[in-house]
Amino acid sequence: MALFNFKKKKTKTSSASSSDQPKVDLGKKKEPKKEVPKAAPKEAAKQGGTKTREAGSSDQPSAGLGKDLARVLLQPRITEKATLSQSTGNVYVFNVDKRANKHDVADAVEHLFKVVPLKVNITKVPSKKVAVRSRRGKSGVKSGGKKAYVYLKKGDSISIV
Repeated sequence: MALFNFKKKKTKTSSASSSDQPKVDLGKKKEPKKEVPKAAPKEAAKQGGTKTREAGSSDQPSAGLGKDLARVLLQPRITEKATLSQSTGNVYVFNVDKRANKHDVADAVEHLFKVVPLKVNITKVPSKKVAVRSRRGKSGVKSGGKKAYVYLKKGDSISIV
C-alpha cells in the first residue's frame, strides 16, 4: 500500500498526550446550517404560465448551453419536396446541427429571419452506404444529420437566396 501513499502518517504530538488516544475537541460547537430562502416564482407562472413570443424580443444571440444561434441552422435544404412544401404549406426545411433541439431552431429562426415559427419538427437523417464510382467494388458512406421543418403562419415568409 505504500505505492499509493495510503500509509498513515504519524502526527507530532506533545509529550503529555498519548499517541494512542484520538484527539477530541470539545470546545468548538458546530453551527447550525442556515436555511436558504427559495426563489420567488416567475411572473409568468403567476399569470397562468402563458407567455407569447415576439419576433426579435431577445437581444442575446445565444441559446441554452452556450450555443451560438448562427451555428444552429447549417443551410436550407433545397429538394423537390422542400420547395413544394414551401410554396403550398408555408413550411421551410433546414439542415441543422446534430445537437440542436426544437427550442434552439425556433430561437435561431426568430433571431436570424425576424419571424416567429408556429411549430418546429425535427427528424434525423440516417447515414447511408453508397457505391464509389471511381473504385470498383468499394463503398463509401453518405453522412447523415438532422433536418428541421419550420412552420410559419400565413403571410410570413423567409427569403432564401
